[in-house]
Amino acid sequence: MASFCAKLCLQCRSLPFSKTVARTWKCFPPAHHCTAYTRIPVKCLHGFAVISEDEKKPSQARLRWKQHILRNCNFSTEHRSTEVKENKETEELSKASVVTYKNPLLPIRDAVPVTESQMSLDLDAAAEFSALEQIGDEEAIGISVPSDMPPASTSLRDYVDQSETLSKLVQLGVNLWKLEQRPNVGSMLLRLNFNTDVAPRLLFLKEVGVEHSRFGYIITHNPFILTESLENLQSRVNYLRSKKFSSETVASMVSRAPYLLNFSVKRLDNRLGFYQEHLNLSAANTRDIVARLPRLLCGSLEPVKENLKVCEIELGFKRNEIQHIAKAVPKVLTANKRKLTQIFDFLHNTMKVPHHLIAKFPQVLNAKYLRIRERHQFLEYLGRAQYDPTMPNYISLERLVSLPDENFCIELALATLEEFDLFQKTL
Repeated sequence: MASFCAKLCLQCRSLPFSKTVARTWKCFPPAHHCTAYTRIPVKCLHGFAVISEDEKKPSQARLRWKQHILRNCNFSTEHRSTEVKENKETEELSKASVVTYKNPLLPIRDAVPVTESQMSLDLDAAAEFSALEQIGDEEAIGISVPSDMPPASTSLRDYVDQSETLSKLVQLGVNLWKLEQRPNVGSMLLRLNFNTDVAPRLLFLKEVGVEHSRFGYIITHNPFILTESLENLQSRVNYLRSKKFSSETVASMVSRAPYLLNFSVKRLDNRLGFYQEHLNLSAANTRDIVARLPRLLCGSLEPVKENLKVCEIELGFKRNEIQHIAKAVPKVLTANKRKLTQIFDFLHNTMKVPHHLIAKFPQVLNAKYLRIRERHQFLEYLGRAQYDPTMPNYISLERLVSLPDENFCIELALATLEEFDLFQKTL
């Protein structure tokens, strides 16, 4: 110890003599190092260290100093061993993370301990898929890129190739361009599964008797039938059959009125009761009207009520005449009010046709106003506009509006089609 202190003094010759110096030295154990601090009174004379005799003797202070050094060494050893353990645990965790969280471009392997050789192989594999590597045209063409659904689009055609449901609906004849114009219908179709949502409803329609060619029409006009439960659909079909609608009639009604099965049994019953009560119809006549125009059960009742009042109050028809008109031409119940009054005004005030003749041939109320006017004016020009059945050269209102132009000219006007065309140009 004295020789070591002498070496320290030789390095500190420039310091003032006869001064108590506090110095620090380092102990370097074989596996670690520690730093100890102590105070040793040393006198330096001409660069040589002189230690008093009292300090050469073992003292209590020196024993405390040795114990202090020993404790520090033990603490450093324990600290070093702890660091080694932590480093080992960190390495194990890093290896485990390499196995668990791999690059998605690397081949999938089982979660086993990875050796250095395997790590090098993985790095080589990752280098093969480097984004900065230049590849040839043939290799670029051979790369397959998975096509994902577009995150958002304003058209359903962008999803047809990725959605099995949409592709099958297109094959059935569904017009997607009509459905995508309706709010929330496109997203509803994308959420449907063809096997669990669509196919069971199609099979149900087939069991009811709907032809395969009508599936596209029904879904195009009523896509919400794909979300109705099979129990509700079956209960509505059973109700119609309980009202003595034949299976063929039910199938025809469903095909021509796609929304029919979306309404509850209670609503269907209320509709049938309304027409039977307001038109004073029997059950058979009510079934006949509804079977011929099934949308009467689907639409609102307000236009029907308004047309009934128009026919009775404004047009002046009697109740039995309205009943006959409704049985013969059910479309009159849902016809446009303006068109209905315009045709009646021309028939009754211009052509001088009485109410009972109009009620006898109610098909004229469902004809086009322009056709009635042009043909009447042409007959009037030829002097053949006679609509009274008691007079000669009588012309039936039914034939007036139902015959095509060629037959009308030959059979009723006794003229040629060219003459009728020339007359139309003068109007």
